[in-house]
This record gives sequence, structure tokens and C-alpha cells, in this order.
Amino acid sequence: MRPSMSKNITRRSFVKSTAAFSVASPAIAKTRNPNEKLNVALIGLGGQGNFQYNGLKGENIVAMCDVDSVRAGKNFAEFDSKAKFTDYREMFDKMHKSIDAVAISTPDHSHFHPAYIAMDLDKHVYLEKPLAHSVWEVRTLTKKAQENNLVTQLGSQRHTKSNMHRVVELIQSGAIGDVSEVHSWVSSSRGMKPRLTEPQTIPNTLDYELWLGPAKKTPYDSQITPYGWRFWWDYGTGETGNWGCHILDIPYWALDLKYPTRCGASGPEAHPEMTTKSMTSWFEFPARGKQVPVKLYWHQTKAGPAILKELSLSSKGANTLFIGSKGMLITGFDQHKLLPEEDYKDFEYPDQSIPASPGFHNEFINACKGEKTPPTCNFAYTGPLTETVLLANNAFRAKEEFDWDSEKLVCKNAPKSQAFIKPTSRKGWDLGLK
Repeated sequence: MRPSMSKNITRRSFVKSTAAFSVASPAIAKTRNPNEKLNVALIGLGGQGNFQYNGLKGENIVAMCDVDSVRAGKNFAEFDSKAKFTDYREMFDKMHKSIDAVAISTPDHSHFHPAYIAMDLDKHVYLEKPLAHSVWEVRTLTKKAQENNLVTQLGSQRHTKSNMHRVVELIQSGAIGDVSEVHSWVSSSRGMKPRLTEPQTIPNTLDYELWLGPAKKTPYDSQITPYGWRFWWDYGTGETGNWGCHILDIPYWALDLKYPTRCGASGPEAHPEMTTKSMTSWFEFPARGKQVPVKLYWHQTKAGPAILKELSLSSKGANTLFIGSKGMLITGFDQHKLLPEEDYKDFEYPDQSIPASPGFHNEFINACKGEKTPPTCNFAYTGPLTETVLLANNAFRAKEEFDWDSEKLVCKNAPKSQAFIKPTSRKGWDLGLK
């Protein structure tokens, strides 16, 4: 019998509507002794979950949860069995009074439920990207963090890289003038791997029902779990969700972007179940203060976007091209270049204004202990970014261009795209939110 936790804890603070609201500033936790360790629970220990463990193990790890005892690895195996769980609902049921913060590293389709339950219990949340599996889920979590004044951090850890700091300073100082066009890309052809036709035996170390969670019931396939899920719409968000939150972080930060007003996409015919190996999507953003309207393109392509060939530029080490009224800037996570190079031969860089990060996990830990500086990838910032990433997939799957009403979460005159905005959970997994 499954625990009744999810029904009990979410009755306290259901919101009647999550559509119309404005995202406020990120939360600051109540001040506490900085030497006092946080009580942290980990949900998902395999893969990226090990990164969370290493980043948070200096605090007091009080509970661990994973649906696969082998995939979870030696950290899980060696942990105190009294606080080791397969079902996070049971963990919250028994341990919520002992938990200050939760780190969640599960497949995309399983982000929303544990994150919402944790925040409903007033727990701070570190969540792997993308923030959730659908736009409605992202907006609901973003609002919940704001309402409960919780510290949050999305796992876009490349935000701490010094090169990204310098790029933001360059763009915001006007080094290349007014930026009206940006191209970002991931050089990848991963995706669309058909299911195995032979029946598969579920490993006895895996609770497959819990792994499915809110997703529809489908036969176990060893290609999908533990990793291939990323390229199936029911569980993942493809390379766009995988890399978009990292790469689009660069233009989002540099150009102070929030919600697009129009979206579209092109590419091969979308498969109803499997994510694509190539696509191009675009977004129009209005003027922001002194920054002019901008069109942002997102490309998934093995060879890089066509504009690089047109401009005789290499994609090596790069993932974003800013086009401004005075010049261009091409950048990756670790290097950048101002173009044309001869025009910037004697260019003097602006003073560094973005401070170095104390460490991505430390940003979260320090804020949970009451430091006034919020984590740089808090949900108030990464919520709108993730929504844009997911709208790219929606537009591609529906092959529709649409005006986006970000206040009401409506794809205007685009019913196919609208159908992807809010998911339908499997019976027993509906939290009762509207």
C-alpha cells in the first residue's frame, strides 16, 4: 500500500489558480547560525544525484530516496537504512519535521511532484534542470516558492563560470551595441531511439511503478531507464530541455529576458513519442528598459546553425552568437570572441561587476542559512527561462506559430501547442491543483 502523504500534505495550501500572477524577487531565508548545518534530504542519487551529494555532503544529510537501489550507488548503499527510502512520499511522511532543504535529481517528468510537496511543507529546494516537464508545472513551482518565501536553485551550474560573467558584462555595457538577434545552439543529433520490441524483465532493484510516477503506464524498457528517458516526450524534454537551461542562460542573463510574446519552430515531422534529432525554434521578446526588442533562435543541429556558415564562423567551443548594431559576440561556456576581430583589437573591457560565485551549492546553502544574497539560479529567474525552453518543444511538436500570453499561459489561436501547456497525471498522482 502506498503512503497517503501526498493527499494529506497538499490539502493545506492548494492554489485555486496558477495562471495570473507576477513573479516577485527571490526569497531570503530567516537568518540562522552559519555554523549550524542544514538538514538535507536527497531525492535521486544516481547520475546527477551524485553531484548533488558531493555538493551538499558537508551539511547534515538526514534522508536519501531513490527508486533504484543499485543505480543510486554506494552513497545510498552505505547510508543509514532507517532514513533510506524508495518512495519520497513516505520519506516526507516520516521525516518532514527533520528536513530543512531537499535536493531533487530525478527524470524530468518526476520533478514537479516532489518539489511541490517539499515546498508545501516549507522546505527549500535545489532542483535539477529543467525545472519541470511542462510550462504549467514550472509556473506552479515558481509561484509556490514565491508564496512560501523559500530559497530555490535550479541546477544550471555553468552560471558560475567566469567567462559567462564577462560576456554578460560586455553585452550589458553596450560593447556590441543594441542586440536585436541571438542564435543559441546545441551541436547534437541525439534523440528518437525506438523502443525495444522484446519484453523486458524489470530489475528487482527497481520500483518501476514509482519510476513512472505521474506518467502513463507503459512496459519497462531498459533503453529508457536509467537514461534513455530523456528522449521520450512522456518522461523527458530532449536536448532542448537537457541543454537549453544551460545555454539559453547566457542570452537570458545578458539581455534581461523574461517571457517571450511570440514563438515558432521548424524542423522534421515531430514523432508523437520520441524527441527530435534536429529543430529550430524562435522567440520574440519586447523591449526591456534601454534594451531593444530581440529575436532569440534555438537550434539543435549536429553541424551548427546555418548563420555560422553564412558568416564564416566556427561553432567549435561556442554555443551562442549575439548580433548587435556595432558588432557581434560569439561565446561558449568557457571562451568568447568579439567580432569583427580587427574592430576590437584595442578594445578595453568594462570593469568586472559580477562577483565570483562562492560555489553553486554554497549559494544555495548560504541563502538557506539566511545570507541576503539569493542563489543566482533561483526560480524567479530560471522559471521564465525554463518556460521558454519548454515552449520551444511545444512549438516544434505542434508546428505552430503563436502569440504567447504569459499571464494567462495561453498559446493564442494555437490549440495544438496549448494542449502541451498542462499535463494530465496518471490516476493516483493528481495533486488536486487547478
